[in-house]
Amino acid sequence: QVQLVESGGGLVQAGGSLRLSCAASGFTFSNYAMGWFRQAPGKEREFVAGISWNGGSKYYADSVKGRATISRDNAKNTVYLQMNSLKPEDTAVYYCARARGPIRSDYAAATDFNSWGQGTQVTVSS
Repeated sequence: QVQLVESGGGLVQAGGSLRLSCAASGFTFSNYAMGWFRQAPGKEREFVAGISWNGGSKYYADSVKGRATISRDNAKNTVYLQMNSLKPEDTAVYYCARARGPIRSDYAAATDFNSWGQGTQVTVSS
């Protein structure tokens, strides 16, 4: 079955950096676009970044554009999210997700994805 396992979250000071990883199994990873979402307490899950099956196209939410880099290693079945210049408002649980089909914009919806990891907590202190 599809498994997505996130890691790399933690507590970081504002201005710091984190690299999140998502290890995928149970499906042909290189066939699928992948994405990262986040959900803060009391808020809806929001799209952070997405990447096409071969890494050739990348998409970012306005809130992280210029501070986040999504990448993937199809040989390792892993997708990454590098977050720099972290802000307290980046505090959330970050989820890795497999897309149903191609990601077509910076405004992807959660309904465009059909498999989710368990999430990793990122806390940014001021």
